[in-house]
Amino acid sequence: MRVLGIDPGSHKTGWGAVDVEGSQVRHVDNGVIFLDDDRDLTVRLVDLAHRLRDRLVELSPDVVVVEDVFVRKGARSALILGQARGVVLATCGMQGLTVKSVPTSQVKLRVAGRGRADKLQVAEMVRALLGLPELPFEDAADALAVALSAVGDVGTAMARAPSPRRAKGRDALLELARAQGKA
Repeated sequence: MRVLGIDPGSHKTGWGAVDVEGSQVRHVDNGVIFLDDDRDLTVRLVDLAHRLRDRLVELSPDVVVVEDVFVRKGARSALILGQARGVVLATCGMQGLTVKSVPTSQVKLRVAGRGRADKLQVAEMVRALLGLPELPFEDAADALAVALSAVGDVGTAMARAPSPRRAKGRDALLELARAQGKA
């Protein structure tokens, strides 16, 4: 089963894909969609939709996990981030994908063991868990952490999903979830 994590943003959106086979989680690819800061928000969001769709087609995930909006800078920033997140959700939905949301604090808790871990701690854990030779770019590391944080939960949710497209990975994630005591 392939799980794609997404860390949405209106300037840059991180993505990271992992494959889950039994109790093994393997890094597939990761990256960042950089959007042109000089362009109007509407143009950036359209660009995000097109470029994300290209990644979805290329990676063919079974499920997508998107980080919830985290408000740090104020209402306007949260609104713009929410719009970018909405584009991500709509783009995934138009591809017929199952989408799961996960709060930032859950990502940090599940990956780094602390709900208030800083970005470097999360990135280091992602590197260690996936056996990467170096730290991924910050937003890509966040996206990989989003994917990793949901692996057990995704398995439980997939057990209830009737889609034949998703059936191939259901058993593998259920086995992993059971091994981790989450199902």
